[in-house]
Amino acid sequence: MTVPTRPGLSATAEKALREAMERLFAGRPIRTDGKLTKQNLWREAGVSRATMNRATAVLADWDNRVSQSTARKHDQKLTEEITRLRRQLKENRIERQRLQDEVDAAAIVIAAVLAENAALRERAGNRSAVVIPLGRTQAAQE
Repeated sequence: MTVPTRPGLSATAEKALREAMERLFAGRPIRTDGKLTKQNLWREAGVSRATMNRATAVLADWDNRVSQSTARKHDQKLTEEITRLRRQLKENRIERQRLQDEVDAAAIVIAAVLAENAALRERAGNRSAVVIPLGRTQAAQE
């Protein structure tokens, strides 16, 4: 489907845009990094952005080809992968925080047990070393 171009667009500018589009899709850019963006399209064609915007037929063809290109499908897969990895990262951060909370709670319990143990040792050390014999029972004496 070809959309008519707006008035004011020269045949030369339209030709430059179409040639630039072909170079970008073929992976042989001359003036840009080759990414399939509209900014690269007008720069690759050597026209202004305003000129490109008047080329509605070229832009319609561009949008159609970009949406069906393997590069676009690759970009969509990468976007899905990034989304999945961000979700996984969020889950991992939540799990890490849960585990850190458990470690902090365990450290508090350990500190309390150590303090109690030290107090018990101090009390045990303060007792006299005198042994008090227990009285003999009647059965043992006979």
